[in-house]
Amino acid sequence: MIVTLIVVCEVGFWVLLAAGLAVRYLLKMPRTGLALLLCEPLLEVLLLVVTAIDLKDGADPDWRHGLAALYIGYTVGHGHRTVKWLDGHAAHRLGGAPPPVKPPRYGMARARHEGAVWLGSVAAAAVASGLLLLAARYVGDDGNTESLRGWILVAWRAAGIHGLIALSYAIWPKKAPEKDSGKDHPGKDPEKASAVPARDPKDVPDLLVGRAREDEEQVR
Repeated sequence: MIVTLIVVCEVGFWVLLAAGLAVRYLLKMPRTGLALLLCEPLLEVLLLVVTAIDLKDGADPDWRHGLAALYIGYTVGHGHRTVKWLDGHAAHRLGGAPPPVKPPRYGMARARHEGAVWLGSVAAAAVASGLLLLAARYVGDDGNTESLRGWILVAWRAAGIHGLIALSYAIWPKKAPEKDSGKDHPGKDPEKASAVPARDPKDVPDLLVGRAREDEEQVR
């Protein structure tokens, strides 16, 4: 039942998101669209309540309850970023707004962006851990809570791996291609650069003498 509800919540998340954006930009009803978008957290609340009821009814804590906690944590940590990204593209394509600003791709700006995304993973792990600890306390010492505590390690292991990936962008910043780095040669415009190499002024007399000899040969 828990797994089925997780699937229903995931499908409901995207359905509510699509409906909220369509009402907001296609039907020109921003308040109604915003109300639909704000209904999305109710799905996580429903999943939390059903999980608690399942434990209260005597169900043994297992991977399904841990997966539910991770799903709720992920939605808290990264759901707002997903909604903001899709809202920006919907506003551009459906509402005539300017295109959304793309995240940086190179240098320390990319590293800072990856660090901000990683903080979402930290928040997701913290929320999931809190829910799992509450569930373990709710079950009590008499129940089997090892599986719940094991999912806490899974949550922080995932956040740790993500953190190492984000840290790699700071240690080894991604460099922009040469064609994108116009500041590498200040004062020089590659589009206006002459394709003919500059001649040494000392060579000018020799050139004039050579041309004069060619003219004499043509006259003869």
